[in-house]
Amino acid sequence: MIVFDLRCPANHVFEAWFGNSAAYADQRERGLIACPVCGDTAIEKALMAPNIAAKGNRAVEAAPKPIGDAPTPEGIKAAIATIAAAQAKLLEKSAWVGRSFPDRARAMHLGEEAAAPIHGQATPAEARALVDEGVAIAPLPLPVVPPTSRH
Repeated sequence: MIVFDLRCPANHVFEAWFGNSAAYADQRERGLIACPVCGDTAIEKALMAPNIAAKGNRAVEAAPKPIGDAPTPEGIKAAIATIAAAQAKLLEKSAWVGRSFPDRARAMHLGEEAAAPIHGQATPAEARALVDEGVAIAPLPLPVVPPTSRH
């Protein structure tokens, strides 16, 4: 596994894990990576500081203390891990419907299909249209790897 810091055009930076660099490139090219804040799929790698271990004979310097109430990187990672665990638990009770999400959500809203928890993919335009029609939807806080893409 490899972790990348990613950035959208609005400068939202987030972390994502991939099996390898080729998996990142493939998912980015197919528009499967979206910013968890704004949903934009125009994603690029952000600059990352390398994580180089200290030599065994050198003391490791303590990380600088945050100023005021600013969150630490460890605190942010812990918060994201908590959100990811909660999202995973909720998705266990939800059916993946992939690209049919807009049609399925609309059918449930209109009573043409039994209401059930679902999650899937929608373009920003499709999501806006659903909201405009009064369909109750919400973006997931973190990206989801489609079941068909998992190896």
